[in-house]
Amino acid sequence: MTKRKRNSAEFKAKVALEAIREELTTAELAKKYDSHPTMISGWKRTAIENMAQAFTGQATAEPTISAAEVGKLHAKIGQLVVERDFLLEASSLIPGTGGKKR
Repeated sequence: MTKRKRNSAEFKAKVALEAIREELTTAELAKKYDSHPTMISGWKRTAIENMAQAFTGQATAEPTISAAEVGKLHAKIGQLVVERDFLLEASSLIPGTGGKKR
């Protein structure tokens, strides 16, 4: 069984741009970049549909997270780990469960 290939956004944009230029057929691009022609067509369609956003002047940057929010999230993760460990220990006291994870 093969794993799914994960392509970066830069790779997809590069291939989609070549598909838009139509210097090579989709089948030739698929062979060149070792991707399925349907995927390349989808990337091309997505690039064309979202092209107008590049000219709106609105940046679509990822939202920034403050240090305080990161601290809260780390505290919550710590709390959840402690709770999980406690419940794992408590479940080992129940006859028949043996503290096994499901």
